[in-house]
Amino acid sequence: MSKKPPKAYGNAEFLNSPEARAIRVQCEILEPEKRFRQENVENTIVFFGSARCPALENATDEHSKRRAQSYEAARELAHRLTKWSDSLPDPEKRLVVCSGGGPGIMEAANRGAQEAGGKSVALGISLPFEQGVNEYATPELSFEFHYFFVRKFYFLYHAKALVVFPGGFGTMDELFETLTLIQTKKLDKNVPIILYDKEFWDSILDFEQFVRWGVVSPGDLDLFSFADDVDSAFDQVVAGLKENHL
Repeated sequence: MSKKPPKAYGNAEFLNSPEARAIRVQCEILEPEKRFRQENVENTIVFFGSARCPALENATDEHSKRRAQSYEAARELAHRLTKWSDSLPDPEKRLVVCSGGGPGIMEAANRGAQEAGGKSVALGISLPFEQGVNEYATPELSFEFHYFFVRKFYFLYHAKALVVFPGGFGTMDELFETLTLIQTKKLDKNVPIILYDKEFWDSILDFEQFVRWGVVSPGDLDLFSFADDVDSAFDQVVAGLKENHL
């Protein structure tokens, strides 16, 4: 009897080929949602920010110590929001901290949630210079995506609030795509967006100039607000959630 040929769905060479890209994309869409359902995760608070912000104990110079302030703020905020969420009487309204799974601000968010006794999501991405997700994320809610656009879909699909800490090109990409989706009503829900550390944001972006040049409407600047300390960020996130989610 001749040897059986491989079935298409068991053919690794085919599944990793350009012709099967649509199948791989579909896998990255369907598999995470199955796990979210299994873990009863329907609502997230998303933390964006730089992978280059170290924990305070690892800061070695003045520049890194300044960035470490953002790390420690994200850690504390994630801790407080996790504790607050776990106290909500309706389990279906509770929220889970979500990050990009890497180091820096992402690690701080997962770490704060873990230290509060809660679970957290890590939406990792396969990159040459980042290996896996940080140790603080919940293993059952840790993912590694190949496709950026699917990862970004899951950042926002369950999001009920976003906090954006100082960051680089990746953080700017995530922020501006979110603002665009809200502005164009593609994201059809009210999601409070808090930009942390107004000095940082004012130093790299003059949002008022978008209005001055007529490329956005004045009301578009109401899509986000600023916070300079954990208390303010916490209060704004909770207020936004109470208005739109709870």
